[in-house]
Amino acid sequence: MNRDQLQKFVQYLITVHHTEVLPTAQKLADEIMSQNSEINQVHGAPDPTAGASVDDENCWHLDEEQVQEQVKIFLSQGGYHGSGKQLNLLFSKVREMLKMRDSNGARMLTLITDQFMGDPRLALWRQQGTTMTDKYRQLWDELGALWMCIVLNPHCKPEQKALWLRQLRRWNGVDVCPLEDGNHGGELTNLTNALPQDQPGNPDSLTRPHRTVFTRAIEACDLHWQDPHLQHIISEDHCTHYCYHDNIDSSLFDARGWPLWHEHVPTACARVDALRSHGYPREALRLAIAIVNTLRRQQQKQLEFFRSHKKELLHKGITSVTNMEGWVGHPLDPIGTLFSTLTETGWGGEDAATALLDISGSLGSARRTELPVFAAQRFLEEGESFMSLAVETALIGLGQQRVMPDGLYAQEKVCRNEEQLLAKLQEVELDDSLRKVFRKQAVLLLEAGPYSGLGELIYRESVPMHTFAKYLFTSLLPHDAELAYKIALRAMRLPVLESTAASGDLSRPHHLVSVVPNRYPRWFTLSHIETQQCELASTMLTAAKGDARKLQTVLESIQKNIHSSSHIFKLAQDAFKIATLMDSLPDITLLKVSLELGLQVMRMTLSTLNWRRREMVRWLVTCATEVGVFALDSIMQNWFTLFTPTEATSVVATTVMSNSTIVRLHLDCHQQENLANSARTLALQCAMKDPQNCALSALTLCEKDHIAFETAYQIVLDAAATGMNYTQLFTIARYMEHRGYPMRAYKLATLAMTHLNLSYNQDTHPAINDVLWACALSHSLGKNELAAVIPLVVKSVKCATVLSDILRRCTLSTPGMVALHSRRNSGKLMSLDKAPLRQLLDATIGAYINTTHSRLTHISPRHYSEFIEFLSKARETFLLAHDGHIQFTQFIDNLKQIYKGKKKLMMLVRERFG
Repeated sequence: MNRDQLQKFVQYLITVHHTEVLPTAQKLADEIMSQNSEINQVHGAPDPTAGASVDDENCWHLDEEQVQEQVKIFLSQGGYHGSGKQLNLLFSKVREMLKMRDSNGARMLTLITDQFMGDPRLALWRQQGTTMTDKYRQLWDELGALWMCIVLNPHCKPEQKALWLRQLRRWNGVDVCPLEDGNHGGELTNLTNALPQDQPGNPDSLTRPHRTVFTRAIEACDLHWQDPHLQHIISEDHCTHYCYHDNIDSSLFDARGWPLWHEHVPTACARVDALRSHGYPREALRLAIAIVNTLRRQQQKQLEFFRSHKKELLHKGITSVTNMEGWVGHPLDPIGTLFSTLTETGWGGEDAATALLDISGSLGSARRTELPVFAAQRFLEEGESFMSLAVETALIGLGQQRVMPDGLYAQEKVCRNEEQLLAKLQEVELDDSLRKVFRKQAVLLLEAGPYSGLGELIYRESVPMHTFAKYLFTSLLPHDAELAYKIALRAMRLPVLESTAASGDLSRPHHLVSVVPNRYPRWFTLSHIETQQCELASTMLTAAKGDARKLQTVLESIQKNIHSSSHIFKLAQDAFKIATLMDSLPDITLLKVSLELGLQVMRMTLSTLNWRRREMVRWLVTCATEVGVFALDSIMQNWFTLFTPTEATSVVATTVMSNSTIVRLHLDCHQQENLANSARTLALQCAMKDPQNCALSALTLCEKDHIAFETAYQIVLDAAATGMNYTQLFTIARYMEHRGYPMRAYKLATLAMTHLNLSYNQDTHPAINDVLWACALSHSLGKNELAAVIPLVVKSVKCATVLSDILRRCTLSTPGMVALHSRRNSGKLMSLDKAPLRQLLDATIGAYINTTHSRLTHISPRHYSEFIEFLSKARETFLLAHDGHIQFTQFIDNLKQIYKGKKKLMMLVRERFG
């Protein structure tokens, strides 16, 4: 603009905004007119279009109403329609604002938090006693972590921090404020005071107040950045000429002169996160390196201490080391923070990458300087990189021995955080230097005693190492198989499921220790943990194929450490599949491992209900068949420790005796006979133990051996008097007839009849067909057999229609029409006036009379016609007797007299019968 344009621009600006601009315009005009003013000492004027000065605090416009409305809408959608993703984007925006030093970042987070605290679902869940969803719970975690970053801003003003503290305490005091662990609030140490390493759990831990998602941020308000050693770590390369007189106990520097930072690890890592979040990536990296070097030094010292006291500690079988607050799954994610800081490459852009924080003066001041050489690299060992340091950090964190936290959410978070770290590690391509890190850490973790989750001494509630060990195993296996197996085998244990903890028992390879005797938390993630244990075992079985010694070791570990039958069964199936791959000959050693595991499953599930039991039994026979004839013979000889009698006869022996098994095994005659003998012995033993369910199977299996068959038949006869019901006996009797033993079938049928009782109204009972068959069988055998069975029928059957049916059949043909030797019998038809049919006829007539009276007691008009038909059938039976006509007439007359009140019915009776 030329001079005239500028004059017009200023005049219009003052005219339009005279109330806001006029005082400032007047002040500037006065200063310009004064020759000695500061404004006249500077050449030129500021460019209003160039943005804020590098030293100015950024403060862009924030549409508060829009932020509040957006959060409210997203929360009301309850995680649906991508609302969770939108809320995470808002959190990312806050982090972006913090990195740009925009003071609105904290204001925006305040608005978001107010909306979260006002979510009506919080009160509802509290009343109902239900937990919030996992995704929603993670949003609260991020909210807490962001406040931690904000209050740890290294250049925030004290009055600003005081304001935030008041806000946090206000939210913290609301009764619906979510708890940090999603369930219980106790059992966690104060942020700034780590639990002493030589004391067991704090005795008053259960009485401590619950910790909310804001508790750590509130505690972090007490932290400051003014420690001289901290300043030297993060601010300048002073370490080489730093005064050593304060380093008497080697706590500030190690022997190489590298800085150490001894602070509660999650707290120290929260500082790293805060530095990264506020745009100081290099300072964050310096502090991260110091923390990791401190961790490595502590690990070495712990190893030395354990080695010097190993004999004494193992003899006692106890440890005083507690990590009540593990780093993996921790609300502040310390290991994840260190890993990200060490592996990030961009470090937040060029401007931020050149920024170095100077907090040696007042806490509020900050300046930027250029540093061409990045001095943090000098604190790495030869051949070491930031990546190798990150990998080692992850391995140290994952291998830390730590107590399983209370509550479902906290336990799920442990699993989730472990999987996240392992996923990051799996993205890293292992070169020689990283493999060295793996070997080094694997050895340290094995030898570090109670400080390591893979050490010899662990306590009962220690977080298991299965998932981590599986990753280590697969990573180490191609390069150091022995070390890989040592790690995996050590990690297989799951002491929380052991019935008792060992104490001073040197015969056992691992000593189980409970450092907090009265603390038995519920392991909500136990199912997941057992699955991971199973996965680790399966991985080892696959890798050990072809190595008999290793397979035996893995088998023993599975048998000792896995307590779930379903998981052992899965491993047995896995081993079987691996052993019988189509492209190679079966691995007999692995097959035997599979069989051994299958046998263990059988023993474990023999006396307990398991819906997969039948599948397990069938699979075991298949596996034993694959192993060979000796395995089949062995399971049959030891059937009582593995199977129920029913399983042994109906599945095991029957399958073994089948043609398909004989063909599959290529058995000669001698081997077939030996196997058949074992099956018959099994069948007879089962029939003795459980005749009701096994007798028929035993007879079937013994058919080809006369002595065995006779023995099985005698077992049935002995059991018939007491232990067997008519259904079982009729079934066996029909089988006997089918096999050509009609007299034995008859004997069993008569025994069955003694157990039967058919009342007058049971004319559709399933046993009716058996009764008719038994009578037909007796009739076919001869008059004597029929005479013997009819009294049994009369005693057992009270149903008139069934009796009349039997009577009719007996009068149609001569008894013994089909004799034993199939010779036709030329005898006469039996007389109804003589025994045994006279007895049956009288019983049938009596049954019709009794049934008639019973029916008339509760008859309704809609059943009248049916009743008349019933009387017609009764008349047919009455007329079979020589005086039947007289008897029936008397019977009808009696009915008319007794039931004369049922006028309509009696009218129908008179119409039909006179």
